[in-house]
Amino acid sequence: MRRQILVSFFAASAVLVSGQGFSGDWDAAYGKAQTALSKLSQTDKIAIVTGVGWGKGPCSGNSGAANSIGYRTLCLQDGPLGVRTVSSITVFPAGVHAASTWDRALMRDRGHGIGSQTKALGINVILGPVAGPLGQFAQGGRNWEGFGNDPYLCGVATEQTIGGIQEAGAQACVKHYIGNEQEKNRHDMNSVIDDRTLHELYLWPFAEAVRANVASVMCSYNKISGTWVCENGRMMDDILKKELGFKGYVVTDWDAQHSTAASANTGLDMTMPGSDYNGNTYYWGNKLQSAVQSGQVASSRLDDMVKRILASWYLLKQDSNYPNIAIDHRSNNGGPNVQGNNATIARAVARDGIVLLKNSDNVLPLQKPKSIAIIGSGAVANPKGINSCQDNGCNQGTLVMGWGSGTATLPYLSAPADAITSRAKQDGTSVTTAATDTANQGASAAQNADVAIVFITADGGEEYITVEGNEGDRNDLNAWHNGADLVKAVANVNKNTIVVVNTVGPVLLESFADLPNVKAIVWAGLPGQEAGNALVDIIYGATSPSGKLPYSIAKAAKDYGTTIQAMTDNFSEGLYIDYRYMDKNSISPRYEFGFGLSYSTFNYSSISISGTPTSGPESGPTVPGGAASLFEVVATVTATITNSGSVTAAEVAQLYLGLPSSAPATPVRQLRGFDKVSIKAGESATVKFELRRRDLSYWDSSAKKWVLPKGTFTIDVGASSRDLRLSGKLEAS
Repeated sequence: MRRQILVSFFAASAVLVSGQGFSGDWDAAYGKAQTALSKLSQTDKIAIVTGVGWGKGPCSGNSGAANSIGYRTLCLQDGPLGVRTVSSITVFPAGVHAASTWDRALMRDRGHGIGSQTKALGINVILGPVAGPLGQFAQGGRNWEGFGNDPYLCGVATEQTIGGIQEAGAQACVKHYIGNEQEKNRHDMNSVIDDRTLHELYLWPFAEAVRANVASVMCSYNKISGTWVCENGRMMDDILKKELGFKGYVVTDWDAQHSTAASANTGLDMTMPGSDYNGNTYYWGNKLQSAVQSGQVASSRLDDMVKRILASWYLLKQDSNYPNIAIDHRSNNGGPNVQGNNATIARAVARDGIVLLKNSDNVLPLQKPKSIAIIGSGAVANPKGINSCQDNGCNQGTLVMGWGSGTATLPYLSAPADAITSRAKQDGTSVTTAATDTANQGASAAQNADVAIVFITADGGEEYITVEGNEGDRNDLNAWHNGADLVKAVANVNKNTIVVVNTVGPVLLESFADLPNVKAIVWAGLPGQEAGNALVDIIYGATSPSGKLPYSIAKAAKDYGTTIQAMTDNFSEGLYIDYRYMDKNSISPRYEFGFGLSYSTFNYSSISISGTPTSGPESGPTVPGGAASLFEVVATVTATITNSGSVTAAEVAQLYLGLPSSAPATPVRQLRGFDKVSIKAGESATVKFELRRRDLSYWDSSAKKWVLPKGTFTIDVGASSRDLRLSGKLEAS
């Protein structure tokens, strides 16, 4: 039952500003940068903004040095889930898995772990987090590196990850800005995005990154409206630097530069790796120096580039006692062991990001079954070695991350079969493992077991590697290796079949989700090095599952409303991707955005809405804390969540907002808040959602402003985008 409450507000809005990701003093950093600038020659300045070339430095990206100010080569290294090409680091769960925790603290802890290891290795800049692709296409190859396809959820995860990375002392580089939503033809793709869709979806998490004081932004390979992003003045200068107020520097994706003067004059600050991969083409270096001397690029623009780079360096205090670079990818120097206790964080994120989709007859948690059959190649470690495929460019064994530059080297792998077998011994349970994807063999192994656990996978990654015919983007949304047939064959002979899905994104489950013998479906995502341990924590009940889907699982691929494009992506679906599209078109998903089961049950009650929103357009830059800041909190919603079950468990309460009729056509509901709380059995907790001006506003493309519309807002609070338990209304005068 949904309770309704009506609250009207007519007073002037109070000024409350929500917390930022990283608290840094840009003014002080720029003061130091200005002082340092006077000590630099033009040759020094050119060196600071220009990469040294691929393979000519110890890191994936390296700039020149400026000895007069103690500025060594800047070291930039992938990636978003752990430091790439280093042997003794922590491989955290992927970004999309962190998003499925819906847990701000864990997101931040994960970021801090990545940042602390980055700094310990003497690396200045970690190339992450990923705020784009956002997930326009369900089969997009690199969606797994980011945080799901809702801009609010992605924005929160981006902000928290940056906060963690930079609090640890490393510079974060949020990427890929902007419109790089697919891998097919990504170097030539022309993205044509209308202004409202750009602001309300794809730019949203980057705005949160700027608010979090991110040090750098990576511009992407594609074009926007016919102009390469890395020399697109509207994207880099007008929007990123002026409208959003970005104070750091813009760096190219590797080999994404196409000009000398044009890229400099439109807002690019650093080029990486400096040349193309063959070392034949340089756009900056001596060419930039000539362009400045001839007046094609103003010396003030060069100074601005340098100040931005140095300001980020000073902001993170990397000018003082920063560790020496301890890696060298040219000589396979993997660096020292910097793991520390981060395996604990990795396991917590992996565990709490697992989503329980189905649990008929309470088959989970397992209750000391006599025998278990573990089936599927995804249950065991890659028999050729856990790091045998370069950049994880294969789908063999347990799938813990996709493929490409966003991967890292596993120090070890807790494989599910090993972890389950070890735990089962405590109960005297016999375990057989059949690491096969063949239906007949799987059925044979399962037919006499009390419980059968079937592992299926779906992989994706970056376009420079093709895996089983998939050139980055997935060819379809089916489970790989005949996974659906394997599940059906096992379920045909075993009445307690549990399906575990490790995947980069949505997988179609229609052929088996309703089978009566498929008692449970466990969405295990991309869990990193602690895959098996985290899974055991959930299926044996050490922890109640609390993950929620960061995207919808549709019944058919067409239900997403988008398909991978050829050379031009017109973003014709506008604001309507994933659940927004399904809501608009009354499409029922198999499992909706925000869905996830628990071993407990929760009751929602006592919604309360307070605050004083006033309608009208915003003006001026979106400076955090400014008088007209879009991040000002203007309304607060609270509700009571009661654990009505028998075990301690966590619930993610979600707030969805519907705009007044005075606003132009807009999605039925949009996520605008969430709060995860752990509650003991029989007890209650209060969840709180703070609504900022931007959360209540739409982008007016004509006026080029955010507008908070006048009228009645609908506020729904519930357990998912389709399971809405409480309803309220908010009036903006």
